[in-house]
Amino acid sequence: MAVQVEEAVAVSRSELLNKEATVRPMRSKFEHSLLDFAQLRAKIAPSRRLAIFLPVFLLLGTGGLLAIANSSDQVVPRFQELPDPEGSFSNLNLGGPTDTTTNPFFQDLGTNGRRCVTCHQPGDAFSVTPPHIRQRFEATQGTDPIFRPVDGANCPLADVSTLEQRREAYSLLLTKGLIRIGIQVPANADYRVVSVYNRYGCNATDVISMYRRPLPTTNLPFLSAVMFDGRESSPATGTTKILYSNYPTSLINDLAHQSVDATLIHAQGDGTRPTADEQKQIVDFEMKLFTAQTRDRRAGDLDEEGAKGGPIPLSTQPFFISVNSSVHFLLPAFEQPGGLVTPGDGKFTSNIFDIYDKWAQIDDSDHDEHNAARRSIARGEQLFNTLQIPITGVAGINDDVAGGGLVAGGIPSLQGTCGTCHDTPNVGDHSFPTPLNIGTGDPSPSNPAVNLGGLDVSFLPEITVCKTDPTSGLPTNNCRTTTDLGQALVDGRFDHVGKIKGPILRGLAGRAPYFHNGSAVIGGADMKRLVGSPTLSVAVALVDAVVARPAPAQSDQLNLSSNAEVNPQH
Repeated sequence: MAVQVEEAVAVSRSELLNKEATVRPMRSKFEHSLLDFAQLRAKIAPSRRLAIFLPVFLLLGTGGLLAIANSSDQVVPRFQELPDPEGSFSNLNLGGPTDTTTNPFFQDLGTNGRRCVTCHQPGDAFSVTPPHIRQRFEATQGTDPIFRPVDGANCPLADVSTLEQRREAYSLLLTKGLIRIGIQVPANADYRVVSVYNRYGCNATDVISMYRRPLPTTNLPFLSAVMFDGRESSPATGTTKILYSNYPTSLINDLAHQSVDATLIHAQGDGTRPTADEQKQIVDFEMKLFTAQTRDRRAGDLDEEGAKGGPIPLSTQPFFISVNSSVHFLLPAFEQPGGLVTPGDGKFTSNIFDIYDKWAQIDDSDHDEHNAARRSIARGEQLFNTLQIPITGVAGINDDVAGGGLVAGGIPSLQGTCGTCHDTPNVGDHSFPTPLNIGTGDPSPSNPAVNLGGLDVSFLPEITVCKTDPTSGLPTNNCRTTTDLGQALVDGRFDHVGKIKGPILRGLAGRAPYFHNGSAVIGGADMKRLVGSPTLSVAVALVDAVVARPAPAQSDQLNLSSNAEVNPQH
């Protein structure tokens, strides 16, 4: 079933903003400023826009962020453009404008002052980012609702009596945007947690503390699983695995269930809210949100000269569960029905993104910096689609079929591309619920302070688990050390340690840092550490999708040992 969206199919950004201006007289100063900005922006040459408006937008973004966090006389407009480090992204709210004083997404449903919007800010592409979290800390002396010991602190018993103690207690939230996720080891687990080293004091071996980035509550119609570990799409939590046959009903029900669990856990609710009607309102709001990059500070607007950047084209992107499945194309028994144009048509393309195809036709003789950046983005898109990657050591692909791999006995190496794992056209997640362990949470055997790709994980716990003997129930010598047990804490399977889903690759520039644990801070520098790692080679697909960064003219020659910044896809 393809995603159906309402209205605005061929409506431009300016038309949406102009139409929005007449919808309701009640406007915050922030929103009036956004509308004024859009009208004035159209009159200014593209080369001058960023220099003039970025400082203004940063100020507006901060004020709007704090105001929306407090849900004070605000609306989420139908279209909103906001700054990020690489230019600007936009939120398209097909159900908008949304009154935050009446929608339960913005209301206090628990006991500690938190709301859905506390960790899912429009100004952070509906996640949260460390710079804005630090602004909230300084503005409130660490008392904003996001700062609650239950999971905002590194460990819930941390002392938060003084300002400096709060700064220390919430250090992972402030520096990495991480929330503590505590999950009990399943009673039927075929492994035992034999040790936990957690520098913050959460060393329990029955309830495991892990630290994860809040996933964005936008672009949700393209989800194939809810939550990084898929726990809100699993019978283990009373929810349903999302399949072609039950989509979108399963997705909608899973999101409703997630809104209840989030209120109970993060907002410390009493179980009475959100009500069934409030759950529906929350999910309706979320399912009509689309976010994508709209402007690059070097290349300008990402919907010019035939390009299809921004959330409006994204909102009309066809989708069904298993669309363009790379696995089904190779192994038809898996990830059914597959297909590219229609379900079951047997087609697959590794050209996952075609947003910037037209920019590849820009004349190379034109040395204008603006056009050079656009050609670079087109080269980056081509790299994403065609760069050959030897995939090795990835649980969920290379391991035995009994453990979740593809074939009996496993596959030592599979030649793939970014689209092997990120196969949803123009979106970039996997179109079927297929969790993988690409090593982002596994400490390197030679240096446990970094993961298998060389990214810093010294701030995360070290968790050692051993498979148990089925007869005696005692731990065997088959053990693994990781910073996050992933799917294994949902279904209790040792073979699933560290497996998580790959997120959607749109609007990324607005919500750094990256990976589930915040270990990738910025695309370029961390990309250079990843490209030489065969175990983490698949992680290239996540990192090169961060921002529209220039790719060198020789980019079609790149391989995994290159130091180039393989570019982007918004």
